[in-house]
Amino acid sequence: MKEEVAMRDAYCNTLIELARKDDRIVVLDADLMKSMGMIPFQKEFPERAFDVGVQEANMIGVAAGLSATGKIPFAHSFATFATRRCFDQIFLSCGYARLNVRIAGSDPGITAAFNGGTHMPFEDMGIMRNIPGITIIEPVDSVMLNNILKQTANLYGVFYIRLLRKNAVKIYEKGSKFEIGRAVRLKEGNDATIFATGIMADEALKAAEALLNEGISARVVNIFTLKPIDKEMIIKCAEETGAIVTAENHSVINGLGSSVAEVLAENIPVPLERVGVNDLFGEVGPADYLARRFEITSVDIVAKVKKAIGRKKK
Repeated sequence: MKEEVAMRDAYCNTLIELARKDDRIVVLDADLMKSMGMIPFQKEFPERAFDVGVQEANMIGVAAGLSATGKIPFAHSFATFATRRCFDQIFLSCGYARLNVRIAGSDPGITAAFNGGTHMPFEDMGIMRNIPGITIIEPVDSVMLNNILKQTANLYGVFYIRLLRKNAVKIYEKGSKFEIGRAVRLKEGNDATIFATGIMADEALKAAEALLNEGISARVVNIFTLKPIDKEMIIKCAEETGAIVTAENHSVINGLGSSVAEVLAENIPVPLERVGVNDLFGEVGPADYLARRFEITSVDIVAKVKKAIGRKKK
């Protein structure tokens, strides 16, 4: 079931709430204040909202400068432009300089839909993983987004927050609490574990239900923090179920699948299958078509779970 509140509205409302309590909170955008639903913040705090125009690299430099003066900046653009276009500025001006900056990238993966291949980020988390010390988070719904934004406002460092702009599928109950870096079990199971992030959490739950109808018990775990990843949970699930599937709205290269593979290879090698975009550019189309096109549906997860289980040592 879709949530009543759009993710962009939850983003704006939470930042307004934070800004009322802390005058260090500032927001930046690159010609997308209206698209991101940030006009209410801009109206309430005009001196703390900066629209830099279509100058994403400059926006990151400004955010870094604001951080250096003691402000807590939240800078947003579409995920393609918030990462790929201004990676050097993030790496040096924010990361290397050890400043305190939050970067929000919206319309991840296939949710860019009709904006097409130029606006469709399948590589954004993979790019950002390379920055030493960065925290990478992909909230699945508005409940998690609200909680995570409040946490990051009280932490120090560089954060990349990957989020939908529109309405997410409801996964968590209002008031749920989360710990950055700790995955959340959504469904128990013994035959295999599905690690999912973002919109794929709902697809993983659908897959688990379909598998249960066939007598297969699949555990579903939401890994919402890609970095630092929850190694303890990954190892525990590998020990207990012996087969792993990852599901992400992102390239399988250097995303969730790669991150989990690294942990398994170094600690407890078990069969691993990855559901994600396989080294392809984005395309134009509705999200449901693109999910089928790039093979990131619940049906694809079901097939990979069966394959992983089939690879278990007899």
